[in-house]
Amino acid sequence: MIGAQYLIYILSKLGVEIIFGYPGGAIMPIYNAIYKSNIKHILCRHEQGAIMSAIGYSRSTNKIGVCIVTSGPGATNIITGLADAFMDSVPIIAITGQVSSDLIGSDAFQEVDMMGLSMSCTKYSFLINSIYKIKKIIYKSFEMAVTNRPGPILIDIPKDIQLKKIEIKKINIKKKYNYKKKFFYCKKNLDKIISLIKKSKKPIIYAGGGIGISKSINSFKNFIKNMKIPMVVTLKGIGIINSNNYKYHLGMIGMHGNQEANLAVQECDLLIAIGSRFDDRVTGNLNNFANLANIIHLDIDSSEINKICKVNLYLCGNLNYILPILKCKINIKKWQKKILLLKKRYSYNYKHNYKKIWAPYLLKILSDNKNKNTIITTDVGQHQMWVAQHINFNNNKNFITSSGLGSMGFGIPSAIGAQIAEPKKNVICITGDGSFIMNIQELCTIKRYNLPIKILLLDNKRLGMVRQWQELFFFSRYSETNLDDNPNFIKIANSFNIKGKRITKKKEIKYSIKKFLNTKESYLLHVSIDKYDNVWPLVPPGVSNTKMIEY
Repeated sequence: MIGAQYLIYILSKLGVEIIFGYPGGAIMPIYNAIYKSNIKHILCRHEQGAIMSAIGYSRSTNKIGVCIVTSGPGATNIITGLADAFMDSVPIIAITGQVSSDLIGSDAFQEVDMMGLSMSCTKYSFLINSIYKIKKIIYKSFEMAVTNRPGPILIDIPKDIQLKKIEIKKINIKKKYNYKKKFFYCKKNLDKIISLIKKSKKPIIYAGGGIGISKSINSFKNFIKNMKIPMVVTLKGIGIINSNNYKYHLGMIGMHGNQEANLAVQECDLLIAIGSRFDDRVTGNLNNFANLANIIHLDIDSSEINKICKVNLYLCGNLNYILPILKCKINIKKWQKKILLLKKRYSYNYKHNYKKIWAPYLLKILSDNKNKNTIITTDVGQHQMWVAQHINFNNNKNFITSSGLGSMGFGIPSAIGAQIAEPKKNVICITGDGSFIMNIQELCTIKRYNLPIKILLLDNKRLGMVRQWQELFFFSRYSETNLDDNPNFIKIANSFNIKGKRITKKKEIKYSIKKFLNTKESYLLHVSIDKYDNVWPLVPPGVSNTKMIEY
């Protein structure tokens, strides 16, 4: 075999069925090897689209997503996707072509130092400098991508290594790579944590994306069912438990979190952080965050412990091991009663009088009518926060959004990856007019593979979230957020054989959502909303989460 064939053969043996990518000069031998392999390649129309599709594929399945691109601009175009996967702990293998080994360092055509560029946004980066290292590096990459806290791995392979020959008599490759589980704790700490839980009168669980990433949802559900402790979630924690199925679920916490969630955390006497990292969008002013509470942190990544928020006690390890040993008897009936009163007082009111379309009401209608297994991806902005606030999810794998990095242009490619991974499920991309254009070329991919993805476009002819901040914090100086010159999105969709409809009035919502959900082909529902509609509540930067703006 030549190196390119060897690499594809190993990927196949490791169970890779789908690769997202875009060809080019320095990766051509690998594309030649893909041509007759049993791996299906999905041609995206931009390298960023390819890696974000791989992220959508991974997040909807918990499998490793794989993308392959060429050197130079092809490789640099995946940096945003690598950073996105790194921030959200998504296992991705990104394989980039590189100029021949003898040209590295000479500023050759389309040469870029991918090792240097990717170092800050990957778990690890490899440069394959020998054909005999291909097997070891590929295997090690797959193992590292899922071990402990998952993340992206970059493999840079020079063109001459792809073309060199290697004699193979027998290849012993395990069909499953190792998943190393880590758990260590101090018995003294464990006893103290259980004691704190027992003594607490107002505990709150602060649940993050680590619960889903570590495949610990069943352990968490059993813990919640047994303890009945009120809980809040981060953006990535949405869907761990359907908020309709657990009466002490207060919803999302933080800058655009539910009022009852923020207020309960500020009043609690014990905060149990599980698989979360105290992000600034969650905590608000850190000095005032849960300042009446003892804090316990449970996480697999020891580097997160005390990194942002100083905690009283912690356990570091796999949550499937930790949560069962923390079960104990507690009496918090007064607190539970208060939580229910908070929920009732601050529940969203979907009644409004004006005839235009109000996004929260539309999304509530969508939530009430969608199939429980529907996968929803979003871009970033006001629509993302409205989705987090107003749509219920039955599974955390059904809500795919760019959380840590906040990448506009994420919605369509991640929906492509999710639809290819789960062809029998309904996949909806909810996007804004600003985000939609950023990777609009991936409508080609939807067309090419006849993917029945539904796109819900909330169009306020503005960069809505930035405009909202300009209104609130920059004296309504609307600098470069006007998108009045948007194209005709329906005509654009039609040019890709995607049918669509534009609606502008409240009375059109119910019928249009029904048609949107029941259409078996790809479909664009273009929804016109008011340019001055804002996302509420909002915690202004630098203040306590109790100081929410409510209107």
